[in-house]
Amino acid sequence: MNEKAMRRSRRKQQVSLWTNIIFCIVALAALTGCIVFLLQNYALKNESVETMGRVRELEAITQEYIYSQADLDTYTQEAAQTARNSEKAAFLGELRQRMTDGESTVSILRDFYPENVVVYSDSQYFFFPILDNLKKHDYIAEHFVLTDDNEITYMGDANIGSSIKGIDVSKHQGKIDWKRVAADGVSYAFIRAGYRGSEEGTLVEDDNFSDNIEGALDNGLDVGVYFYTQALTPEEAEEEAEFVIDLIEDYEVTYPVVLDLEEILVDDARTENMTKPEYTDVAIAFCEAVKKAGYTPMIYGNLKTFFIMLDLERIEGYDKWFAYYDEAFYFPYDFTVWQYSSKGSVDGIGTDVDMNVCMKDYAKEN
Repeated sequence: MNEKAMRRSRRKQQVSLWTNIIFCIVALAALTGCIVFLLQNYALKNESVETMGRVRELEAITQEYIYSQADLDTYTQEAAQTARNSEKAAFLGELRQRMTDGESTVSILRDFYPENVVVYSDSQYFFFPILDNLKKHDYIAEHFVLTDDNEITYMGDANIGSSIKGIDVSKHQGKIDWKRVAADGVSYAFIRAGYRGSEEGTLVEDDNFSDNIEGALDNGLDVGVYFYTQALTPEEAEEEAEFVIDLIEDYEVTYPVVLDLEEILVDDARTENMTKPEYTDVAIAFCEAVKKAGYTPMIYGNLKTFFIMLDLERIEGYDKWFAYYDEAFYFPYDFTVWQYSSKGSVDGIGTDVDMNVCMKDYAKEN
């Protein structure tokens, strides 16, 4: 081959080589572009999937908080029922425990109904709302203290002062050594003046009235008197008041003259069919007659007396002597004397005796 032909052949080879190189570069660029495109497409796809997932989550959340009124009513009722069931379970658990511990039903009810006075009488429970228009007492419950002698005393406060120890007696206490009674710290005594018969209605003077009132006064005690009523009408109540006033006119009575109004447990009692208005009329008639005679009237009774037998709103203006045998009294309204026990023991008296704590010094006011 001549030299010219050889040069022509080398030029062809060089052109072919460069052509192949260029082709490879173009092919590589195209492949790289495809890879980049695929990667971008994959990333976009993932982002789209993630975005759609978030949209679905937002839709679920939105749907979760959009309720119809019927849904809301249903959910509210279910929540209320759950709360009631929880409260019921707690209530029943507490009730069972307190009953297991021997606490009385009436005591439990009084805790559960603090806005009412709960009275148990004649195998029934009565609920009396505490009235805002009636005067409440100012006593601090914690200031009533049970002493080592099983006597209750009121540890005075700025408004009331300390209490005064007293008793009430009748012929049932027998002969009393009043000197020893006075030495035992008793400051006053309510003496039973008499009673009206529960069947025939006769007025009767207590057999020991004179001995008791004279013995108490002679030994420095202040005295009040009480009469056990069975009056059916205001006229009979006035008759009872006059009977008492005649008995005490020669004695210095500085404590109240009291109408003793209680439930009669005997069969065929003359008062067994009396109504609350009738009992209240009787109480007012007695108190007004006592007041007119210059003495301080008072009404004695227990929860049944004041809530079932009497109208508290009509007798609010009269002092009250409340009988309730417990370490803590249970009476929201104003009272001045609390008879806290019928099983007291006082030197000079051979039987059980009623014990009283008085928060008002009547002797100083008269």
